[in-house]
Amino acid sequence: MSKSPFDNPVFAAQPAAQLLGPFPHAPFLRAWREHFPAGDLVVLANNDSLVPLVFEDATVSFAGHRDVTDYHSPLGPTAVDLLAEWIGTLPRGTSLVFDSLPDEAAAVVMKAIEATGLTPTKRIHEVAAVMTLGDSRDEWLATLSKKQRHEVRRKRRRFAEAFGEPRLVTASGVDAVAAFAKMHRNTTGEKGAFMTDQMAAFFGDLHAHSGATITTLVGADERPAAMAFGFFESDAYYLYNSTLDPSFAEGAPGIVLVDLLIEQVIKKGARRFDFLKGDEAYKFRMGATARELYDVEATT
Repeated sequence: MSKSPFDNPVFAAQPAAQLLGPFPHAPFLRAWREHFPAGDLVVLANNDSLVPLVFEDATVSFAGHRDVTDYHSPLGPTAVDLLAEWIGTLPRGTSLVFDSLPDEAAAVVMKAIEATGLTPTKRIHEVAAVMTLGDSRDEWLATLSKKQRHEVRRKRRRFAEAFGEPRLVTASGVDAVAAFAKMHRNTTGEKGAFMTDQMAAFFGDLHAHSGATITTLVGADERPAAMAFGFFESDAYYLYNSTLDPSFAEGAPGIVLVDLLIEQVIKKGARRFDFLKGDEAYKFRMGATARELYDVEATT
């Protein structure tokens, strides 16, 4: 049986940018490829560097499309040469569209393209929202505006009054994934439509094989009020997706969920909370700052 390209040990190499969570590495990309197989997978690799790509419709992009992959980055110290050499073999008229790049990763991609004699363009694609946390919940709250600090505390009290003292429960297994998908589908608008069968299967693989955790907010009666799907690492928590039960709306379960997650992350010893892509206002009210993500594009 032939090996999968995702078995290449160089997937463990250091990304050009730091604090990217699971996204540039094999377990995440293997799950993505299993459920979103369009295009030709091209994994460029040598002894110390690796660049996972997809070639589709005369366009080259990073493996892991932008709708489900929050960060992209080449891996390893010689990625510039590796990528430049391959770009030099491409037919004329090929579009290079590299998205979701933190600044350090964008710099590597720019150098690789420039090494082939092409002129790349770089523009902000969107932002991720990231918080640096202190040593306690109170220390985090102190970084917020007086109004927002009051709101966070008030909403937690309101949840407790309406539904009992809030707490987090870690769930696992296929039933937990099914419960998360069901809660998603019970919401309205784009959020409810997002959780297709294909997407639910993808989330199931991320949970089973990529270290994703499912955290549930409950009150006194143990009914799930909100759920978070994310990745705990030693230095950070990455909130990949969340959903809530609208019947708990008076208790502001979304804000209470984030409040308790932040408290949990601090207790685990991590000091970074990453909301990932998206400039939703609540993230910045909760203390996040913007991390710019770039598109780098060129045509051969």
